[in-house]
Amino acid sequence: MSFIDDIKERARSNKKTIVLPETTDIRTIIAAHKVLREDIANVILIGDKERILEVAGGLDLSGASFVDPFNCEKIDEYASLFANIRKSKGMTFEEAKTILLSNVLYFGCIMVKAGDADGMVAGAINSSANVLRASLQVLKTAPGTKLVSAFFVVVVPDCDMGADGTFVFSDAGLNQNPNPEELAAIAESSAKSFELLVGKEPIVAMLSHSTKGSAKHSDVDKVVEATRIAKENNPTLKIDGELQSDAAIVPEVAASKAPSSSVAGKANVLVFPDLDAANIGYKLVQRLAKAEAYGPVTQGIAKPVNDLSRGCIADDIVGVVAITAVQAQANDNK
Repeated sequence: MSFIDDIKERARSNKKTIVLPETTDIRTIIAAHKVLREDIANVILIGDKERILEVAGGLDLSGASFVDPFNCEKIDEYASLFANIRKSKGMTFEEAKTILLSNVLYFGCIMVKAGDADGMVAGAINSSANVLRASLQVLKTAPGTKLVSAFFVVVVPDCDMGADGTFVFSDAGLNQNPNPEELAAIAESSAKSFELLVGKEPIVAMLSHSTKGSAKHSDVDKVVEATRIAKENNPTLKIDGELQSDAAIVPEVAASKAPSSSVAGKANVLVFPDLDAANIGYKLVQRLAKAEAYGPVTQGIAKPVNDLSRGCIADDIVGVVAITAVQAQANDNK
């Protein structure tokens, strides 16, 4: 069974309710239709029902729930909740209501906060920054979270590296230039996310342009220090660095460049030194290797809200909905 088929099966086993707020976008509507047809999750579509059905054309959305903020009987309850969350910033009830009525991202997040949904997926037409801002202002970070970060699950066809071709690429969505402590936190969170979603032991490589001292630079020093911190904080975690990407995933190269490493040549969680490297890396693998790339999946938010690439297709959204549902299941078990 493929990675995404397994995720979908797990989502079906304990269906969760996922909000899709970007209902003016046909990709979102197609995805909602597919999620319902495949029985992956319950779906809430935000907006005027008649307009959404007009966008949908002949697509079957009969299993969806429709919530129009302007005709929502709970809007005052939501506004009070939002104002209370932001009271330290001076937000009034009127201001909260205005935001909820004018911004579907905030409206979707407040539904999750209120317990009327288990998670949200957006970003097909909104920037990552806007999706993250709404989720953090409404839902906040999870207890004990050191840093909110984002990763992609990358599934490479006909590949025997990683976990049968499945990898986590992190942080490929949020943190521009993490310091050693932040990079260590990204590694720790990514290992947990890999274990949750892939169901196998995470083997974490801290990537660099250097392998075990082959180059000298402050950028290398950052990765070395991040590796030390992560090992100290997680003594049982399989993690090593600094490693070049080929040394991290190719056994023959690992035998030459890092023969004493228990991670080199076996890594399935790839932690990049900065956002530029991670974002460039996953997109190259996605396009050149014809890989599936699901994300950016966020980690560290109190309840699951996941972003999308604005270049996504409907099937990408379906996959992220399924991942979000599995994350929500895990939240229930905490």
